[in-house]
Amino acid sequence: MLTSTNRRHRLRVVVPAFPTFNIYSRIARQTTALGPLCIATSAREVPGWDVEMIDENNLRLYPPLTATGKTDHELLQNQRPADAVALYGGLTSSIPRLYEIARFYQQQGVTTIAGGQHFAAENLEEGLSSHLEYIVIGEGEETIQELLDAVTAKRDKNTVKGLAYMENGKLVKTPSRMPMTDFNKLPLPDFSLVRHAKISLYPVERIRGCGMDCEFCTVKGKPRPATPERLFENIRYLVETRDARNFFVVDDLFGQQRDETIRFCQLLRDYQQRIGKNLKLTVQIRWDKGGDSELLLNMRQAGVSMVAIGFESPIKEELEAMKKHVDPMAMINTSKEFHKFGFWVHGMFIFGYPIKEGTDFRMPIKKRIKQYKQFIRQTKIDTIQVLLAGPLPGTELRERLQKQNRVYPPDKIGWQYYDGNFPLFEPDPPITSEEMQIAARKIMRQFYSFRYLFLIGLKICSFPSLLFFLHRLQFGWSRWHRSWRNYLIRFGGWLTIKEWLSKYKKDPFREQLQKAQKELRTKPTKPPS
Repeated sequence: MLTSTNRRHRLRVVVPAFPTFNIYSRIARQTTALGPLCIATSAREVPGWDVEMIDENNLRLYPPLTATGKTDHELLQNQRPADAVALYGGLTSSIPRLYEIARFYQQQGVTTIAGGQHFAAENLEEGLSSHLEYIVIGEGEETIQELLDAVTAKRDKNTVKGLAYMENGKLVKTPSRMPMTDFNKLPLPDFSLVRHAKISLYPVERIRGCGMDCEFCTVKGKPRPATPERLFENIRYLVETRDARNFFVVDDLFGQQRDETIRFCQLLRDYQQRIGKNLKLTVQIRWDKGGDSELLLNMRQAGVSMVAIGFESPIKEELEAMKKHVDPMAMINTSKEFHKFGFWVHGMFIFGYPIKEGTDFRMPIKKRIKQYKQFIRQTKIDTIQVLLAGPLPGTELRERLQKQNRVYPPDKIGWQYYDGNFPLFEPDPPITSEEMQIAARKIMRQFYSFRYLFLIGLKICSFPSLLFFLHRLQFGWSRWHRSWRNYLIRFGGWLTIKEWLSKYKKDPFREQLQKAQKELRTKPTKPPS
């Protein structure tokens, strides 16, 4: 427990490691999580506090590791004792590791704090009985400042909004904190707080919230934007202080405010021309923005090179269940426009999404696979990500499936499996959980294949063919480089899938799935509320 003394205190913000095998591991070694970094930066403003951040997924510079390869928190605590630790619960699959870290620090007498989207109302008591002293609900920049000040000065914690804790064996929730709208009062994220990490892809943001209302998503609420000038200043600061070149705009939908987005792109375009440097940006964007040629042109001029698009499904009934009322054919036709402007397109899909009750729809697994493959081929996507539907805590999807008694019990299928690669609920008939998992993997394995190793060699041999494009050298280089890069990524994807399968065979998931299915089938269905 913290006490008020004249000495300085230390807060350690920790991003827990993903499970042993995870699809995000490779990219995570190049970047860090923006949310906990914003928390760390805000906490640094509290008088008397020093702050550092440890991202267990990016420990590339002199990492403090145990013999088993995990972060050595005992060594960290001996070298730089923390008075409080704040743990990031934004990814449900990392929650078991989060609880493991919390247990260590609680045993050391350190104040343990957590926050993130996993801690929906249904998980608060679980978290607070798993070595966590406080859970921050919602955005935490202001809450962490008030909490650190309160526990240091031994003031009443009830005065801190957006907080949950246990008192006399009962759950206490303080009044909710209004979502932030004035982002200019926040300091720019300070990447120097991240120790042991080597960052080459810098996350930045302008808009929090999302204008969509997808059933499976935890991001809700009206979009709350910062000014284009703030995002531009953030990028410029990173370029000039850290020589940053590569950025990921984490906004759920880039271009939600069209005119403001164009203004930001023009600011960044002019800045790059002025300093004589080229920057690369990756953004998440809605497919229908492919019909806005003015927006796409400004994005390209600003250095946006890759767009990640959540197509989710080529099956109309699944899209309607997700609350995405769109026509798959319209997605195909409009999305092709991104290629015309030279963007790399990364397509994201959710396989096996459960249909709403009362909908007369059944589709065999082979036909589903065929539709996905056909859609991917027609849209000419450069890279893909096919994950299984996941009933994440706090989502409408989880609530719906729980009412239908279809979600596998977390004590059988643990949180570590909530990464999109494992079946977590009973799927719609006639499909089984095992078939659903194999089918998603089959789509990925055909797209990312060993045969691309040979195509890489052929493409290298074809390099002299660029001589035929001397009159249009940039066009010829673009065509050659795009296909060479895609072949390389597809072969690399095959290696990643092969490694995942090797580790999957050693994992007890299949045995746990059988136990979960057996328990679910003997459990009575909840009556409709």
